[in-house]
Amino acid sequence: MTDFYILAFSNFKTEQIILSVGIMIMYSLTIVGNLVISMIISLVPNLHTPMYFFLCNLSVVDVIYVSSSLPKLLSITITQDNRISFAGCISQLYFFTFSAACDILVLTSMAGDRYVAICKPLQYTLIMNRRVCGTMSTLCWIVSAVNSLMLTLLTSVLEFCHSREISHFFCDLKTMIALSSSDTTSRKIFIMIEDIIIAFIPFSLTVASYVQIISTILKIRSSETRFKAFSSCTSHLTAVILFYGPILIVYMKPESEYSKEQDNLISLLYVAVVPMLNPFVYSLRNKDVLDGVRKLTTSQQSDSRNYF
Repeated sequence: MTDFYILAFSNFKTEQIILSVGIMIMYSLTIVGNLVISMIISLVPNLHTPMYFFLCNLSVVDVIYVSSSLPKLLSITITQDNRISFAGCISQLYFFTFSAACDILVLTSMAGDRYVAICKPLQYTLIMNRRVCGTMSTLCWIVSAVNSLMLTLLTSVLEFCHSREISHFFCDLKTMIALSSSDTTSRKIFIMIEDIIIAFIPFSLTVASYVQIISTILKIRSSETRFKAFSSCTSHLTAVILFYGPILIVYMKPESEYSKEQDNLISLLYVAVVPMLNPFVYSLRNKDVLDGVRKLTTSQQSDSRNYF
C-alpha cells in the first residue's frame, strides 16, 4: 500500500456541493487577487518601495500556499476519491510547510520595515535600501526551503503500518507524525525547536515591533501626522492578525473543546481565507495601490487610443 486517504470533511456529506463551490471561489479569488497585486506592484514605479516589495513576495508565497492544498481538496469534494499517493503527500507537505514558514518570515520582515519607517524615519532610506531588502527576501525563501526540506525528509522515512487515514484536508505534518508507527520522539523534539525558531521568535519580533510602533505613534503631537503614521501600518497589522489569529486558536485551545471537523474548519481559515483576503486588505484601503491601479488603467486607455 502506497496511498494515504485524506478524510477532509467526510462528515459533511450533504454539504459537499456547497463546500466544493466555496473552495473553488476562495481558490480562484486568491490566485487572481494575489497575481493582480504582484502585477500592479511590478508595473507601477511608485510602488517600488520596501513595503510593496515584501508585499509582492507575500502575494507569490500565498499563491504557492493555497495551491499546495486546495486543488487536491477540491478534487476530493468533487470526485469523492480521497486517495493521495505517498509521493503526492510528501510533495504537498513540502510546499505547504515551505509557504507557511515563508509567510511568517515575510510578515516579520514587513513588521521590521514598518518599525524602521515609524520609529527611525530619518534613517529609513539608509537602513531599508535595495540591498538590505533583497537580502532579507532571499533569506526568507532560503530558510523556508531548507527548513521544509528537513521536515519533509524526516517525515518521508517514517513507517505507516497501523493507519493511512489522514484526519485533515491536506497532509499536515503533525497529523502524519501522529499516524506513524515509528518512534517519533526525536522528530517531535525537532518540530518543537523548529516551531520556536520559525514561528515563535518571528511572532515575538512582530509583536515587539508593534509595541514600539504604537508607543512612537502615541508620542506624536500632531493628530494628523499620528493618523497618517498609523494608517501606514493598518494593512500589515490586519494581515498579521488574520494570519496568526486562527493559528493561535487551533494550537492553543484544549483538545476536547472542539471536534476534529471543527478544527479543520478553523484551519481552513488560515489556509484559504487569509490568503484570499490579503489582496483586499492591501488594496481596498490603500491609497498608493488604488492610485497605481488608476495609473495603469489610464495608461492602457491612452495606449489604446493612440493605437486606433
